Amino acid sequence: MSADTTHNVVVVDHPLVLHKLAHLRDVDTDTKRFRELVSELAMLLCYEATKDLELEEVTVTTPLEEAKGFTIKGKKIAVVPILRAGLGMVGGITDMLPTARVGFVGIYRDHDSLEPIQYYVKLPQKLEERMVLVLDPMLATGGSAAHALGLLKERGARNLKLLSLVAAPEGLNAVHQRHPDVPVYTASIDRGLNELGYILPGLGDAGDRLFGTR
Repeated sequence: MSADTTHNVVVVDHPLVLHKLAHLRDVDTDTKRFRELVSELAMLLCYEATKDLELEEVTVTTPLEEAKGFTIKGKKIAVVPILRAGLGMVGGITDMLPTARVGFVGIYRDHDSLEPIQYYVKLPQKLEERMVLVLDPMLATGGSAAHALGLLKERGARNLKLLSLVAAPEGLNAVHQRHPDVPVYTASIDRGLNELGYILPGLGDAGDRLFGTR
């Protein structure tokens, strides 16, 4: 692992995350349970990634008396999954952040060159005013994530965070070479990539396991 792999990376190693990740990796986990685990892990990563949201004090009336509490202070949030596997993380995130706007970036990786190919973009307005959570379950070569982050910056985004279930050192380096300002939140930094660009030990093809395709 190179020296800068852990730069600006938060590995969320809560016992619940590690437990769910083990089941996510398991080849015997069926499609239904795989989808549930991806959503649950996304929710836990979101919990960590939003720790710096500003709060403001409010007064609420309980059934018995008034009490002081806190609400999120005017923070606008956008959630942007990288299609198609990123779709599996959206439900868990929007359960936590129901008012977040959701955009989409469609990118696939060319099997021969491993380079990202963009085919679809639909984003919320006023990205410059929002915290933007980019969802990419498998940070392998990092090409798709780096491309999506660059696109979002071109559209005005300034406060970006990348959420990945598992990441390879190669992918982390690729993202941080181009976007050193973007923190990455992940459940695991895996060993590396094989000759086809798949993460080892990884969890297989996240899109295929989510949607039952091959």
